[in-house]
Amino acid sequence: MVIGMKILMQKTLDQMLKETLKNHRLILASGSPRRQQFFKELGLDFEIRLKETEEVYPDNLKGGAISDFLAELKAAAFDGTLENKEILITSDTVVWHNHASLAKAVDHEEAYAMLRTLSGDWHEVITSICFATNRGKTTVRDTTKVKFKVLSEVEIRFYVDTYQPFDKAGAYGIQEWLGHIAIEEVQGSYTNVMGLPTHLLYKTLTAMVN
Repeated sequence: MVIGMKILMQKTLDQMLKETLKNHRLILASGSPRRQQFFKELGLDFEIRLKETEEVYPDNLKGGAISDFLAELKAAAFDGTLENKEILITSDTVVWHNHASLAKAVDHEEAYAMLRTLSGDWHEVITSICFATNRGKTTVRDTTKVKFKVLSEVEIRFYVDTYQPFDKAGAYGIQEWLGHIAIEEVQGSYTNVMGLPTHLLYKTLTAMVN
């Protein structure tokens, strides 16, 4: 009964947001299946528009300033193309550890090296979301702290060889095998670690159109 009520309330809230946005067109500029699935689970009507962007940022940027810059850079590719009532959403996720950003690994060895670095320690996962219209841009961000257990070489090799996490910042997905066996503690949003803080997406969209 309680679970059924919670599901009904969630559907009601999702429908409320959908109704609020009925006069707007949501555009997700991301090829990430995880981010697209989040939009579907929130009950949002959206279309996907993709533009190639070279994800290069100034060397002086640190932590969340990197993800802010890259999310806004992705949005800038659409400048001058948005129509009235269109809301473009771009995002970027950074894994920040020991004063360095761990981007997507280019091969097995780089992925292995990243996970060795994260082993037995805390790191931060920072996601920035940029909401762009033909009137301007708004960028928000969320940070989650994640603690890994000490990983063995066998565990790292198995994960990298089997899951090939080369499309993920920090070379891991919290929803995959490594996340199930290695993460000891999470402080903050779980969906943020997956690449999109859905609570922040919901909150910002609601505020934008009310």
